[in-house]
Amino acid sequence: MSEERFSRTEMLIGSTAVETLRKKRVLVFGVGGVGGYVCEALARSGIGTFGLVDPDSVAESNINRQIIAGYRTVGRPKTEVMKERILEISPDTTVRTWPIFFLPACADEIPFAEYDYVVDAVDTVTAKIEIICRAMAAGIPVISAMGAGNRLDPSKVRTADLADTKGDGLARVMRRELRKQGIEHVKVVYSEEEAIHPKERRGDPASGDPASAGPISGGTGMDAASEETPKTERRRSTPGSMVFVPAASGILLASEVVRDLLQE
Repeated sequence: MSEERFSRTEMLIGSTAVETLRKKRVLVFGVGGVGGYVCEALARSGIGTFGLVDPDSVAESNINRQIIAGYRTVGRPKTEVMKERILEISPDTTVRTWPIFFLPACADEIPFAEYDYVVDAVDTVTAKIEIICRAMAAGIPVISAMGAGNRLDPSKVRTADLADTKGDGLARVMRRELRKQGIEHVKVVYSEEEAIHPKERRGDPASGDPASAGPISGGTGMDAASEETPKTERRRSTPGSMVFVPAASGILLASEVVRDLLQE
């Protein structure tokens, strides 16, 4: 590919690799704090086909950290906004969207087998387990985001096997639940930074305010991607979050995807 937009990419990885990425299809679950940066980086890397799964709309509380969030996009579906952003970067990219809350009951709606790589950037354990199990059953590589909330230091973000992670409450729960499914090893991105307890908690968790309720099931600092979840999936503790760790996690996830796809 000789297009000017990928000329610097071609200088780094070569024209054959650029063409390879153009033919690849990546399915991303969650396009919020982490997943938005995954999509951004993959689009700028030349991935040719995307599947985007996320039930949420952009909220004002997302603006401090999510790449698709701004006052012009508040209230709009995240999958729609992310699709527009991808196409602005690379107009000939194919993007399919599912604005749904992914759970086992609706898992058959997503054609896992049509994709070359799966990225899990959602924030509920039930969904994460189902995504990983479905991807593995289909023989598709999968990478999963662990906790990015209540952390400030992007230099502590790492790639590891889930079995080797430490200090991450979500990772502990994921290890336990995946063992029940006979799964011991999954590539993940996580932070080695000790979680920070938020200095302030605003809003009433019972009010339905997305800024006052976070995901349940796993410990401190589980803000992986899309913090606004149904009430049945909420806990009474809002993770604090700024742009640094979610963005670093998303960029690292995307980097792993690209390198794995080029090594196939």
